[in-house]
Amino acid sequence: MPSFDIVSQIDLQEVDNAVNNVKKELSTRFDFRNVSTELSLNKKDKRIEIVTGDEMKIKALRDLLISHFTRRKVDHRVMEFGEPEATSKGSLKQSVRLVDGIEKDTAKMIVKMVKDKKLKVQASIQDDQVRITGKKIDDLQAVIGMLRDADIAIPLQYVNMKK
Repeated sequence: MPSFDIVSQIDLQEVDNAVNNVKKELSTRFDFRNVSTELSLNKKDKRIEIVTGDEMKIKALRDLLISHFTRRKVDHRVMEFGEPEATSKGSLKQSVRLVDGIEKDTAKMIVKMVKDKKLKVQASIQDDQVRITGKKIDDLQAVIGMLRDADIAIPLQYVNMKK
């Protein structure tokens, strides 16, 4: 029976490249001159830590991260920006979580959308992915088309298409 998996994965090497490119660009920008700015990626926890002078600099770093993610073909929707917090040295700190995998609530929403479409397919949640099975490949492709048009907060990839 034909099937495929819906996943949300991040290429951490491309994320690392994007963060390093932002660091390089920061060293040449005039508005970040004489401002202590730290940008670090923790691959294990899938977090980016930002420490900089003020709110305006955090917004500039956010825009830089989004643009460099786009250049590296990493969807910027994988970043969840936390609230900026004051540090003891008078600067601001912000944590950015990288969302990897489909969370349970999003997976349930995807399954509900597929069932509401009334196609002859079955959707099942398996850990951090959703598996779609059906008798006809056309039905599976209709599900992919419907999900691409849907407004889902995370980027989705469609893998393991089996005929």
